[in-house]
Amino acid sequence: MDLLHAVAASPVAAALRDSAVAYPLVNAAHIISLGLLLGAVVTLDLRLLGAFRAHPLTHLGPPLWRVAAVGLGLAGVTGLMLFTTRAPAYAENPAFLAKLGLIGLGLLNVAALRFNRHWRAALAGGPPHPSIRLAALASLLAWVGAALAGRWIGFLQ
Repeated sequence: MDLLHAVAASPVAAALRDSAVAYPLVNAAHIISLGLLLGAVVTLDLRLLGAFRAHPLTHLGPPLWRVAAVGLGLAGVTGLMLFTTRAPAYAENPAFLAKLGLIGLGLLNVAALRFNRHWRAALAGGPPHPSIRLAALASLLAWVGAALAGRWIGFLQ
């Protein structure tokens, strides 16, 4: 708990709490980054599950993967900044803990997908293997669940 209190006492946390502009801007950047992440992830996952068949995965996959990565990176940075403002309270919030768990599951799923030989075959134009479709479904559940848990944080204070 001492570490969490130190995080909450950091200059970044103090600046966000003390500024009438900084916190809303970082919060808005977090929401925008989530939009990038979820927009790309949902589109890619739905394509893997059979939607948008007129658009080849070879064309959609790489740019959507990059947009999702940028969204995830920005969400991580802005989320960490927001976390600093109330670190001890967030660390005890069940919705925040669920969000972290779902993000962890989403990241494990990404790693598993990247190392799945069927992923490269699907990107090369082959039909998505059932393991790829299962990963897409798991991805949808994890990332949308993380977003929902994130929204719930404020209601469990």
